[in-house]
Amino acid sequence: MAKILVFVEHSNGKIKRSAFELLTAAKKSGATVTSVAVGAGSDTLSAELSKYGSSECLFVKSADFNLYNPELFTGALADVIKKTGANIVLASASGLGKDLFPRVAARLGAGIISDATELSINGEDVVVKKPVYSGKAFAKMGFEPSAIKIVLMRANQLPIAEAAGSTQSTEFSPSQVGLKTLIKEVVKGTSEKLDLTEANIIVSGGRGLKDAANFKLVTDLADVLGATAGASRAIVDAGWVSHGMQVGQTGKTVAPSLYIAIGISGAIQHLAGMSGSKVIVAINNDPNAPIFQKATYGIVGDAFEVVPKLIEEFKKVLHH
Repeated sequence: MAKILVFVEHSNGKIKRSAFELLTAAKKSGATVTSVAVGAGSDTLSAELSKYGSSECLFVKSADFNLYNPELFTGALADVIKKTGANIVLASASGLGKDLFPRVAARLGAGIISDATELSINGEDVVVKKPVYSGKAFAKMGFEPSAIKIVLMRANQLPIAEAAGSTQSTEFSPSQVGLKTLIKEVVKGTSEKLDLTEANIIVSGGRGLKDAANFKLVTDLADVLGATAGASRAIVDAGWVSHGMQVGQTGKTVAPSLYIAIGISGAIQHLAGMSGSKVIVAINNDPNAPIFQKATYGIVGDAFEVVPKLIEEFKKVLHH
C-alpha cells in the first residue's frame, strides 16, 4: 500500500495553498497520508492540515530550522522519509522545493520529477504531466516500480477539498549532522502581497512601459484587484524592479486564475513561465506581438490610455 508524505511550506503561521492542493490529491488516492512541516510555528499547523486529509502531522520545531539551511533540511527530510516508510513524496515546485528535494533524492537514491502540472496516483503507481521545451510540448512521465517517488508540483494546478478526519501530531527530532555551512541571516523583501507562485491574480509589466516610473501603472492596477505585481525579464535586467518579481523561464513559473500582461511582447521565455494561467489578458500596441497568440483576451492599444481606464472601471465595479 502506498504511503504518501507531503512536505508543507508555511510562513508566519500561514500554510501555503500548494500544501492543501497536495494533501487533497494524496487523500483522494486512498493512501495513508502523513504531512511534515519544519521551523517556527510548525507545531501549530496540525488542526488545519487534518482538514485536508493528513492522518499524521510531523513537525520539527527546533530553532535551527527557522532559517533554510540546505544541509540541515536535506538530512531531516531524508530521516523523515526513512522513518515513515513513505514511498511517494509530494512537495511544491517552489524555489525551496527545487533546491531541497534534488538533494534529498540524491541522498536516498530516489526518483524525482519537477514542475509537474498534472498528477495521477493509483496505488504505488505515479504518473505526472509536465511541460518540456519551454512549454511548447507536454510529456507524461512515471517512475521505476521500486523507487521512492518524489514529485514537485507547480502551485495552482490541483483542486482543494476538505476531508473529514482526525490527526495525530508528533514532534520529530532529526539526526544530528556536522554542518559545513551556517546560515546567519536571511533578508526578505518587505512586500505583503502573496508570492507570485501562490497568487490567484497577477498583473505584470514589460518593456512597453518605457520607463521605470511608469511601472506604477502595474502596481496601481494590482492594488485595485488585490493582485500581485510581476515583471518581464527585460525590465528586471534594466533594474526597474527586483528579480523576485520576474515571471518566466529564468524567473518564477506561475499559474494564476487571471494574468494581465501590460506592455509585454511575449518572448518564449516569458510565455514558458505564465502560459499555464487560466485566463490571460494582454495589453499591447503591437497587434503582431506573440503574446496575443496565448491570450484569452487581447487589447491592442496604448497602455497609458488603456490601463487608467481599466483602473477607473474596476474601482467602480469593486466598490459596489
